[in-house]
Amino acid sequence: MMVDTSLGLTVAGARDGVVRLRTLIILRWFAVFGQIFAVAVASFFLDLKIELGLCFMAIGASVITNLVAHFVYPENRRMPEREVLITLLFDISQLAFLLYLTGGLNNPFALLMLAPVTVSAMTLRAGSTFFLGGLAVLLVTLLAYYYVPLRSDLGFVLRMPQLFVVGFWVAMVIGIGFLGIYAARVTAETTSMSQALLATQMALSREQKLTDLGGVIAAAAHELGTPLATIKLVSAELLDELEDQDLREDAALIRDQADRCRDILHSMGRAGKDDRHLHTAPLSSVIKDAAEPHMNRGKTLHFQFGPKQGADDKTPNIYRRPEIIHGVRNLIQNAVDFAVSQVWIEVKWSDHEVAVRVLDDGPGYPYGLLGRIGDPFIKHGGKREKDASRPEYEGMGLGLFIAKTLLERSGAKISFANGSGRQKNPSAPRYGAIAEVIWPIDTIVESRNGTSKPLGENKPNEF
Repeated sequence: MMVDTSLGLTVAGARDGVVRLRTLIILRWFAVFGQIFAVAVASFFLDLKIELGLCFMAIGASVITNLVAHFVYPENRRMPEREVLITLLFDISQLAFLLYLTGGLNNPFALLMLAPVTVSAMTLRAGSTFFLGGLAVLLVTLLAYYYVPLRSDLGFVLRMPQLFVVGFWVAMVIGIGFLGIYAARVTAETTSMSQALLATQMALSREQKLTDLGGVIAAAAHELGTPLATIKLVSAELLDELEDQDLREDAALIRDQADRCRDILHSMGRAGKDDRHLHTAPLSSVIKDAAEPHMNRGKTLHFQFGPKQGADDKTPNIYRRPEIIHGVRNLIQNAVDFAVSQVWIEVKWSDHEVAVRVLDDGPGYPYGLLGRIGDPFIKHGGKREKDASRPEYEGMGLGLFIAKTLLERSGAKISFANGSGRQKNPSAPRYGAIAEVIWPIDTIVESRNGTSKPLGENKPNEF
């Protein structure tokens, strides 16, 4: 006959135990009205003999709690884990007291004892959930033996057969454990996936900003070129016409500084030029750009570029998408992190696909986690050691998750495997981890037949 106050306390708070107070206040008002309605129906329409005074006292406790929370604290306040736990303890205790007054486990609304434990599993840490679950089992056990019986208007006691009560108790205990574990697992997966996707989006955004910045630099270099040329021309003419030695030195200084600005802008333009016709680049250049940050980290990187059998020997031009560059870069980073000394990057293309394989001579992926490579926040005490140059690296699998997400977004299929051992050539000990990325050729290659269309007028990007 009861309505649990914690039913609506969903995943509004994260696993770090933060729940908005306003949400709790609103949901508790719904619970108060539901409990009043349930008690009124049972007493006045079903003619059940209920201790109305004690029931309304318990409901009044929820009303007072809500009023205090409403007037004492700001409604937008977020409650830390400790306060959320205290709130759930109050909810489960109030519900247990109402069930005690209304038949114990003979009351079908005893099922609502599952709700606080489930909510705790979704919002609080494992220790708090374990404590609340243990308290729920204890209260359910006590309610099986100690309760005020429900009586009809004729004085008959409404009671289920003892076998049904025992079965209900067993179901409740199993439900508390199962739903607690299930909710905790699902929430943990959802939270970790959300955090990993946020990291992926931040990585892609950073790469896109760097690309956009290159376009801005190229546009600035182009626009400043004309006034600098004018300054140089005028200063050269002044140098020829002036007779005063000090003024000639000043004019020469202006000319030299203009030349210096020209050289700086020229180098900036080369580094940042991002006209429409340079949105594509040779496949080898894109792969080497992706590997460039890891060239000088103490490991030797070997590049192999070539067509598959029967394919055109000409290196195809591919789109320089940020997700492709950053995704391949993360795969290379992972290989460099765990390689002993060598990393191989093999790039092959055919008329139908482009394939990139990244291999290292490290210990390989842990076999127990090989099927989960690409999932975020993988923890394993395996043999893959940390890179001494990157002590902050924790091996949580986030880098591979970002790589997999970005590359699949570009249309690729990615797979992970371990080498089977040393190859026939002892000088090429490729026996570590292998990551392979395959794109359908239409998704990244500019032109399948190797011809280029007229470029037309260069148009800078709009920002």
